[in-house]
Amino acid sequence: MFEFTHISCLFPEILAMIFSYLDVRDKGRVAQVCIAWRDASYHKSVWRGVEAKLHLRRANPSLFPSLQARGIRRVQILSLRRSLSYVIQGMPNIESLNLSGCYNLTDNGLGHAFVQEIPSLRVLNLSLCKQITDSSLGRIAQYLKNLEVLELGGCSNITNTGLLLIAWGLHRLKSLNLRSCRHVSDVGIGHLAGMTRSAAEGCLNLEYLTLQDCQKLTDLSLKHISKGLTKLRVLNLSFCGGISDAGMIHLSHMTSLWSLNLRSCDNISDTGTMHLAMGTLRLSGLDVSFCDKIGDQTLAYIAQGLYQLKSLSLCSCHISDDGINRMVRQMHELRTLNIGQCVRITDKGLELIADHLTQLVGIDLYGCTKITKRGLERITQLPCLKVLNLGLWQMTESEKVR
Repeated sequence: MFEFTHISCLFPEILAMIFSYLDVRDKGRVAQVCIAWRDASYHKSVWRGVEAKLHLRRANPSLFPSLQARGIRRVQILSLRRSLSYVIQGMPNIESLNLSGCYNLTDNGLGHAFVQEIPSLRVLNLSLCKQITDSSLGRIAQYLKNLEVLELGGCSNITNTGLLLIAWGLHRLKSLNLRSCRHVSDVGIGHLAGMTRSAAEGCLNLEYLTLQDCQKLTDLSLKHISKGLTKLRVLNLSFCGGISDAGMIHLSHMTSLWSLNLRSCDNISDTGTMHLAMGTLRLSGLDVSFCDKIGDQTLAYIAQGLYQLKSLSLCSCHISDDGINRMVRQMHELRTLNIGQCVRITDKGLELIADHLTQLVGIDLYGCTKITKRGLERITQLPCLKVLNLGLWQMTESEKVR
């Protein structure tokens, strides 16, 4: 026991990784052996490569220079009961800081941490830090000018003013997540896209933008995006009920865009996909699942203008074997097809898929209750198939495969 204790002092990161698999009771037991074991059990939760995950409770401030010396550059704070400034002061070359789920983080706490420029910080995750407001975004824009990734999902107190501050200070930003930021509207998206240049240049280098469940957005936001954010590659608009088919006209000529998520956008119909297909898009991924106005005509439009798709999701859409027939002959690049809960699809549709979509790697047939063993046998013969979802598939009246 003595020898192992002595070794643990030399290699605490190894011991911490071992202890991370213990439950609370066992951690309490090993913490009684010596100081090194106690520290490994509670203060240094997990170490992997250049990343450390920490419970910032009673941790000694001297821990952080130690992290720096070991080459740790990415830190995730699992719980926060001490000042965040300990981390920032002790790790001047920090590159990534993940505070996701630290519900008690406030503007005041973040303000004390960010008091000077931190040029090394590239990634900041504040997801679900619900007390954070525009005030913190002002600090971030002032002192973290090299930030490339900013996660604000679930920060429901962020407003258009905060987006103006981001557009003013974070010109190198490449990825921004605003999921469920309910106060964000077209005005804020205009700031990001540089539509108010007199106040802010904008985040014109954005490549990834998540606007999921931002209910105040309309087609005007899509106009701003198409004009200002020309480098955008991935756009998530899922659950944005305020956008419509007309907004798709604006997106249809964004030549850099390769992934578009319109999941559960209730006002998107076949007309919207027609606009997308008639433009100059080179989409690789499209998700229109749970858009209940999408039907077979959309599959015809996809075959005409979006035939380069590699991933297509149509779950719970009103498509049938006829729509499948109109699409499959053109979709030679398709690798993933999600048609779960499309209850009009039968064995005929699966046979068409098996005959023409020979490069499929994954297919979702969850809830397709009209398919039988015959259609399934054809699908399973696809040479590249690796993922098959058959949840709730009814094989016969008396037999089910789950």
